Amino acid sequence: MKFDRPVRRSRGIMVMPMIDILFVVLIFFIVTSTKKQKRDILRIELPTVKEIPTEGVVASSSKLSVDKSGNVSLDSVLVADMALLDAYLKAYVKENPGRKLELEADKELPLEKLLTVWDALTRAGIPIRDVPARIRLPQEAGSISR
Repeated sequence: MKFDRPVRRSRGIMVMPMIDILFVVLIFFIVTSTKKQKRDILRIELPTVKEIPTEGVVASSSKLSVDKSGNVSLDSVLVADMALLDAYLKAYVKENPGRKLELEADKELPLEKLLTVWDALTRAGIPIRDVPARIRLPQEAGSISR
């Protein structure tokens, strides 16, 4: 015996739950997008070095300069060869215990030369994190030591 089965039709898209979700999302966006009141900006002027009186030099430091061609000078002494930089730095540490050292590198200095200088600092026993580095822009690069 053959029973007639009704053809199942697709129910379609249920619109009522979508309207409920859309309504909740709409309320969320309305609540979160309220205009904020304009707040006044607090302007703070920090003092410059010229405005702060000082008794004297706080800490003296030496300058390790490297130009774009890789020539190195420690204060006013030109290091003849990059291989001798270790010896110069070890002698510097021995003669000036506790004195700070600053690295001043040219902006156009190749990275490999800068890494060579950092390696020499490490071999001389000077931690790299204790040596602040400044990048000298090309217009400032008139001489190797100033």
